[in-house]
Amino acid sequence: MSTAPWFADTFFFLALLNAGDGSHRRALSLCDADVPIVTSEFVLIEVADGVSRTHGRSRVAGLFREMNTADGIKVVPCSSSLFKQGLDLYARRRDKEWSLTDCTSFVIMEEFGLEEALTGDRHFVQAGFQALLLN
Repeated sequence: MSTAPWFADTFFFLALLNAGDGSHRRALSLCDADVPIVTSEFVLIEVADGVSRTHGRSRVAGLFREMNTADGIKVVPCSSSLFKQGLDLYARRRDKEWSLTDCTSFVIMEEFGLEEALTGDRHFVQAGFQALLLN
């Protein structure tokens, strides 16, 4: 029986990288679940931006390099088409505080038929997905 992949959001990666994060232990435990992971270059850019002023740059760069060769991890590349689709959703949902990166993630999740996200971001729940790190 195959397991549907989980989408990995910025929240997940930042929790993994920061031992002091309240979701760190849960994020680590989910890494052991042996479930395929999908993420995007948009998410990875946001993660790198989030640690750009810390000493975590080398850890982030190393993690991203490992992800490019790891089995079970798919990184969806940035594209003009994905950016446009995300921007269209971003513009349509003025009633939400969703970031553009969130919107590109939602587009990817819908295209891949994903229901679960490695995140604690309530925006994913608002968009109809399950947030596996939400307390």
